[in-house]
Amino acid sequence: MSAVREKGPSSARRSPDGAGAAARGPRIISGLVLRTGTGGLSVRVQGRVLAVTAAMAVLLVAVALVTLTTGDFELSVGEVLRALAGRGSGGADFIVNTLRMPRLLTAMCVGAALAVSGAILQSLTGNSLGSPDIIGFTNGSAVGALLVIIVLHGSMTQIALGALAGGLATAGAMYLLMLGRGLQGFRFVVVGIGVSALLLSVNSYLITRATWQEALEAQAWLIGSLTNRGWQQANAIGVAVLVLLPPAFFLARRLAMMEMGDVTAMALGVDVARTRALLLVISVALAAFATAVTGPIWFIALAAPQLARRLTRASGPALIPAALMGALLLAASDLVAQRVFSPALLPVGTATGTIGGLYLIWLLITESRKSRA
Repeated sequence: MSAVREKGPSSARRSPDGAGAAARGPRIISGLVLRTGTGGLSVRVQGRVLAVTAAMAVLLVAVALVTLTTGDFELSVGEVLRALAGRGSGGADFIVNTLRMPRLLTAMCVGAALAVSGAILQSLTGNSLGSPDIIGFTNGSAVGALLVIIVLHGSMTQIALGALAGGLATAGAMYLLMLGRGLQGFRFVVVGIGVSALLLSVNSYLITRATWQEALEAQAWLIGSLTNRGWQQANAIGVAVLVLLPPAFFLARRLAMMEMGDVTAMALGVDVARTRALLLVISVALAAFATAVTGPIWFIALAAPQLARRLTRASGPALIPAALMGALLLAASDLVAQRVFSPALLPVGTATGTIGGLYLIWLLITESRKSRA
């Protein structure tokens, strides 16, 4: 393996309205290129991306340790480590392995899934508002999950499958509505917002048709919460993440090429139609499984990819930093919801909704100023 420092021009990312990259001109991409001895495999490593990714990983570990050691029953780091290794006392083992660890893992996996889902959609649409919770995929998954909860009284596996079916059905409907117009641009977001509003009304209707107890459970689920999430939920979203994230990371390079425009991507050997379809299915599946486990968690999919991209200044979609940012945001939000507002049981969806709403206002103001410039 040899290392070579390389700097060269690259086409800029297309603008949110779908305009070509040439309008902004080339920008310089520098970094360390690692090549095998034969030159058959090469990987570009950007120093800033590595540094920011490492910093987020350290912060995520810190948040995890604070989550596991603090609360009504405080534990030392040593007690937590012994409990994780299976050598802790009965009380510490119950607190760490039964109460806190599955909730923490669920938060990290759901945050990573939503962030990667949002990063893929924002890259495919070329629009910073292209997020599963904005354009209706999350509400579609919620419809499928609510049908299973209220009508079928299904298990966790059936709820996950119902959410996946609802998300895919919404994606299919969006595809038919945008047939011949492509995924790029403001039109896709506007249509998605309309579909999202329609699906939200369907969710409300389903709740009105439920029994009193079912309606309470469904309404609590729709807020988005990590309360009482155990190993069943952690294992479900963990398996989904392990299955779906590797192909997403594998397709990240093709996704970066597609940001240059379909013609350029095809010239570079990318099967644009097939790659777009695969990435769309992965994005919807990640959002659907995350929604099935915790209910709709708003704005993580919108904010995390953009924050990761701004911090890393990456030339591509930066899916790995986005995943870490999503996990960090949701784990930190849940920690704040648990500790700051204790003893009240504040759903984490309330915290992310408040933060995300402020971020969305800032984003809309920024985009408005750019459009007038």
